[in-house]
Amino acid sequence: MAAGEPHILIVDDEPGIRTALVRYLSGEGFKATSCVDGVALRHALEGEPVDLILMDLMLPGEDGLALARFVRSRSAVPIIMLTGKGDVIDRVVGLEAGADDYIAKPFHLREVLARIRTVLRRGQGATEPAAPAAASQGEFCFDGWRLDLSNRQVTGDSGTALTLTTGEFDLLAVFVQHPNRVLSRDQLMTMLKGREWSAFDRAIDTQVRRLRKRLGDSGKEPALIKTVRGTGYLFAAKVRRA
Repeated sequence: MAAGEPHILIVDDEPGIRTALVRYLSGEGFKATSCVDGVALRHALEGEPVDLILMDLMLPGEDGLALARFVRSRSAVPIIMLTGKGDVIDRVVGLEAGADDYIAKPFHLREVLARIRTVLRRGQGATEPAAPAAASQGEFCFDGWRLDLSNRQVTGDSGTALTLTTGEFDLLAVFVQHPNRVLSRDQLMTMLKGREWSAFDRAIDTQVRRLRKRLGDSGKEPALIKTVRGTGYLFAAKVRRA
């Protein structure tokens, strides 16, 4: 996170929403700036560091999903998607594109503030009683990877860092600390923190697919994160403390 006030970049083509969010977040201790589309977003990202992007799904030109993929291909900066649609598919696709969370319009400014603070805390490795994975410390090795809970880093045998979103890291941390144990979706939701999971949006399945891809485990028969049909998932790697 950048030094000083956390920098929140708001990407929305509605002037009223941009103005309201900038004014409110600035009054809550954040540095808040805004832009209207993908061109302006790219320009903004070339400037000062951004700690979190708050982005509308429906934008002129490139939509929020395309922009989320663009950002995620280059950075792990957290993304919260704003959407006026209630369709579950839109939320899942947003998560698959790399978003860490989503907020449906119309929203209350206090809800936006709470979600931003939660996602930023996750990125800093802050602890809460309901988050055993994030609250733990130490290093674990599995299948050529090293996971450092204290510094929230994952590196390969060559020392190359693996870029994960906060949601992907938290999910991997849960799996690594509970190897060779079948975990249901409900259990995973309970162990994870940071957003209001819905049993209908299949967000856990989306995060698992993304995590498999990051780890090179996304073939027809995943070797690390196995699906247990009708139950949940099992992390099949041999894990040891570093």
